Amino acid sequence: MPKLTVENPPASPPLPRRNPLVIGSLTVDPPILQAPMAGYTNYAFRQIVREYGGAGLLATEMVNARGFMWLDEQQAEHPDRLWGVAEEPRPLAVQIWDNDPPTLAKVGRRLVEDYQVSVVDINFGCPVRQVTQKARSGSYLLSQPEQMGQIITQVVAACAPTPVTAKIRLGCTRQQINATEIAQVVEEAGAAALTVHGRTAADMFRGTADWEQIAAIKPHLRRIPLIGNGDLASAQSVVDAFRRYPVDGVMIARAALFKPWLFAQAAAALRGAPVPAEPTLTEQRELLLHHFELVRQRFGDEKAAVLMRKYACCYAQGRPGAREFRKQVATIDSPQQFHTVVHDYFPAKG
Repeated sequence: MPKLTVENPPASPPLPRRNPLVIGSLTVDPPILQAPMAGYTNYAFRQIVREYGGAGLLATEMVNARGFMWLDEQQAEHPDRLWGVAEEPRPLAVQIWDNDPPTLAKVGRRLVEDYQVSVVDINFGCPVRQVTQKARSGSYLLSQPEQMGQIITQVVAACAPTPVTAKIRLGCTRQQINATEIAQVVEEAGAAALTVHGRTAADMFRGTADWEQIAAIKPHLRRIPLIGNGDLASAQSVVDAFRRYPVDGVMIARAALFKPWLFAQAAAALRGAPVPAEPTLTEQRELLLHHFELVRQRFGDEKAAVLMRKYACCYAQGRPGAREFRKQVATIDSPQQFHTVVHDYFPAKG
């Protein structure tokens, strides 16, 4: 189990006392959420985050509603993206996406009844072409507020009393920022919380997240909490977000892929407690091998070796030799090769 050594002084004084982050009947403490990320936030990753601690609410990868229903009709196993969901600790959110209100409502209800999830989150923020232009879902729906309202209304009714939340971007483009209008639609349709990523769909992940635009939404929400997302890559950035902007919670995304201990550091910083130090290279190596073992138990040796290529590249980000390490990792296809490459680039010293 990963452990962090507490060596650093507090990042800053503790924040003034504020209202807790409440999503429906669920209190999220600390008010730090792990973002759903397709291809990454599976059970193994969530388990790593959970072992370090600090995340108040974890989330799955996004699940396609029509794909779920097709597998259901074929009496096949539900998507790998629901791996571990039935058994793992709560609270846990499952994110779903599609553009058909009845289908999303049916899947939401199944998640509540069969998996007892804590939160059903609807994705209105994914900017990937396959989701937006081909499936007319994700952030494409930001241009269709009425349809968004219908989706949320039906999913909320189907999932009650389990809370339903929505994740959006600022708009489709910088010239079409309509997050305030969308936020009001989300609230009026009955959602229990709103998460806003501070970029538009056209931005993808380029540029800088606009937290001023996120903050501008808050005065227009009467009852539901606002969760900010974008460019939170350090404990101090999380503290700064709460100090500078009227958000009720924050969501950490890409930075957690190469620093899954970031939630624990951020939670400590919010309390004004000493911030845990970065793991040593030896500790990071053991973490990567632990991550591999969790994936191997589910998918077997060969598939696990292939799946771990992208995770290994994330762990290496920012350290010397990362380019050569990524080159080596990109070709591994067995546990033996994986262990060899990891031991070579994460030496026992440090």
